[in-house]
Amino acid sequence: MPYLLAVAGLITLTAIMVALGNYVNPITVALVFLLFILFLATIFGSKPAVFGSVLAMLCFNYFFLPPFGTLTIADPQNWIALLGFFVVAITAGQLSAKAKRRAEEAEWLYRELQEAFEKASQAEALKQSEKLKSALLDAVTHDLRTPLTSIKASVTMLLEESQENAVHITLEPQGREELLEIIDEETDRLNDFVESMVEVARFEAGEFHLRKTPANVGEIISDTLQRAEGLTANNQISIQVANNLPKVAADSKAISEVIYNLIDNAVKYSPPKSKITVSAKQIEDCLEIAVEDEGKGVSIDERSKIFQKFYRGDKTVKGFGMGLAIVRGIIEAHDGRIWVEGGKIGAKFMLELPLNVEKQDD
Repeated sequence: MPYLLAVAGLITLTAIMVALGNYVNPITVALVFLLFILFLATIFGSKPAVFGSVLAMLCFNYFFLPPFGTLTIADPQNWIALLGFFVVAITAGQLSAKAKRRAEEAEWLYRELQEAFEKASQAEALKQSEKLKSALLDAVTHDLRTPLTSIKASVTMLLEESQENAVHITLEPQGREELLEIIDEETDRLNDFVESMVEVARFEAGEFHLRKTPANVGEIISDTLQRAEGLTANNQISIQVANNLPKVAADSKAISEVIYNLIDNAVKYSPPKSKITVSAKQIEDCLEIAVEDEGKGVSIDERSKIFQKFYRGDKTVKGFGMGLAIVRGIIEAHDGRIWVEGGKIGAKFMLELPLNVEKQDD
């Protein structure tokens, strides 16, 4: 097929240029033939290109070099022209064919790399999926079982005491109230876990929508600390908010939730009566907010892990390991960043929000 196409193509081109007569010269003919040979080399490779070069040389000699209609060449200069055409045609054809092979090799290599990458990605996705399943299983078996066990025990005792045929009553009114408080607290804990799971799922599905408006960070911090008074009753709170801070384009409710989570985290991981410092200042074109505690801090190895779902450094502390994952999602949705570093004594969580006060409705 390639050889038939070479013959048919050269016959067609020769016929056209012969018909044009005085409108074409040998240089034009040579260029047309060379383009056709490059086409053959690019599409079919070197052998059809060599065959086409030989055939093109014969057509060039017979039809376009005097004496016309014969393979004889009268002018020695035409021998040089014919030989030059043949060498150029062969060389160009070989180079084009070589380029085609290299392109095919590159494409093959690309496909191999793509397949390897896809396999690696699938393996990594499977690995991450297994990690997630393991973490979720741990959360279910520990973090969910604990409140469920407390609720079950409290309800069982209350039901036994309320039965008409109970042999004796052992619970005082105060004891009943304590059991009801346990049920209330543990139910809230389960509800918090479910809400956290839903929140993280919204982030990962891209369904978390912010309503950004020019926000006063000082007011957000003040409102959040007032809301967190119950959490921080046993701690010393220090507020260090710089004067005349510019407003930042943010979802005030979401940023308040971030600060609340960081304060809650500081309370959990620092001793009673210790100081928790909440600060805010402008750093170039960003607004920096920090929450610093006097706990044991976060090791360098853990600093890259604590924002992952279900990760908890100290499993003796109540929690589901979801709070910091949600915090990171909110800050990244604001085009900001969050990290942790060592404070003067304990841990210092820091976040940056870009300063852009243009109102945005996402």
